[in-house]
Amino acid sequence: MPKYIIERDIPGAGKLTPAELQGISQKSCGVLRNMGPQIQWLHSYVTGDKVYCVYIADSEQAIREHAEQGGFPANRIEQITSIIDPTTGD
Repeated sequence: MPKYIIERDIPGAGKLTPAELQGISQKSCGVLRNMGPQIQWLHSYVTGDKVYCVYIADSEQAIREHAEQGGFPANRIEQITSIIDPTTGD
């Protein structure tokens, strides 16, 4: 299945408390359980005013549906075509 990165504009995201992040995670996981195996959340990066999430999904539409059901913004969705890291240069 394709892998996607989702950019979510969430003002003040970097100041969310551990309890708030836990609540967001629980909400997301609940929506994912209901949606079934066509979508999987791998991890997210929280920055000052954005959250970047990496998902595996059968379509961009599945990601949009997850965002709508969870009440999360999905301001930009891009399919990941390659992954590189320091070992790529070896």
